[in-house]
Amino acid sequence: MSTAPHFDIDPAAFWADPYPALARMRREAPIAFVPQLGSTLLCRRDDIFVSEKQIEVFSSHQPQGLMNRLMGHNMMRKDGAAHLAERQAIAPAVSPRAVRVHWLTQFQAHADRLIDALDPAADVDLVRDFALPFSAECLKLITGLTNMRFEDMNAWSQAMIDGIANYTGDPAVEARCNAATAGIDAAIDDMLPVLEKTPNQSLLGVMLAAGMPRDSIRANIKLAISGGQNEPRDAIAGTVWALLTHPEQLALAVHGEVRWLQVFEEYARWISPIGMSPRRIAKPWTIRDVAFAPEERVFLMFGSANRDEAHFTAPDRFDIRRDVSKSIAFGAGPHFCAGAWASRAMIADVALPTLFRRLNNLRLRDDEPVRIGGWAFRGLLNLPVKWEATQD
Repeated sequence: MSTAPHFDIDPAAFWADPYPALARMRREAPIAFVPQLGSTLLCRRDDIFVSEKQIEVFSSHQPQGLMNRLMGHNMMRKDGAAHLAERQAIAPAVSPRAVRVHWLTQFQAHADRLIDALDPAADVDLVRDFALPFSAECLKLITGLTNMRFEDMNAWSQAMIDGIANYTGDPAVEARCNAATAGIDAAIDDMLPVLEKTPNQSLLGVMLAAGMPRDSIRANIKLAISGGQNEPRDAIAGTVWALLTHPEQLALAVHGEVRWLQVFEEYARWISPIGMSPRRIAKPWTIRDVAFAPEERVFLMFGSANRDEAHFTAPDRFDIRRDVSKSIAFGAGPHFCAGAWASRAMIADVALPTLFRRLNNLRLRDDEPVRIGGWAFRGLLNLPVKWEATQD
């Protein structure tokens, strides 16, 4: 165990809103051992920015970690050459060029189809009725698992996310995660002969073409699903909510005074869909006056880093005009999110401008409160909206 001071949290309150506790930690104990999480948390942006690059100390290789145990050994849990080899293998599916050439037009088609199906007279929830299926349909394309239903993509992603954040060891949560990974394995098995016969630019297609071992293919597809579904889903719904509750900023975006990409990047700073990434201490290490012992677990708290007062003025305020260059919402080191360009295209190029262009006078309903939760992964649980029907 590290020599970091102990900092107690109320797990339920931390799930509901981690930011007050994280602000206290940044002030009083920026490197703190939290007994309720069984880990030492790094909460300041500069500590995380430096430490994430020190893979010889803050290792992603965690043989006994929840992700390895439940999902298989994917590239996110590898360092150095092993990580780089798998990252390079998937690049043809998720590079900026691949997103522009292969996926962007199809993303737009899914967005338009889903919006066409929305009924302004119905009780529409933009999480359930747009952000969730849009994210899943796009992810089906990118992964190559077009044989899945979008409902399964979302449910299985959430089950894996819950599983790898199950630090209290709830057996029911683990069982749901195991059922999800079994379903994904079956979907992969169905698609392998199809893509072997007719290769494409999906993740499954390019990994097969690269000769990646089947166990690694399975693990990396599960990694893509675990993050590639919830992050765009949560960022789309969350950014829409943020804009609807800040109408003066919505006007700036709609009138083109602030780019949609800037809007998305500020939301991802303000409420980071991925709030934490775990690491294993590989050798004795000291940061300032805190000594770390090998094999202990450390959480890099991206959600805290992105509200660090040392880099962001009034960090608890959503402000699309701010400089977000110091944000590390997608990571800061060799594990920088490989799907970042796909996420940016889905959200900033397609979802946000399309929703606000096509749904006239989009606004929140007042019959149901918006709910939000999570700290390792954080997002809206619902987004009840209404708008005016347009005359054809």
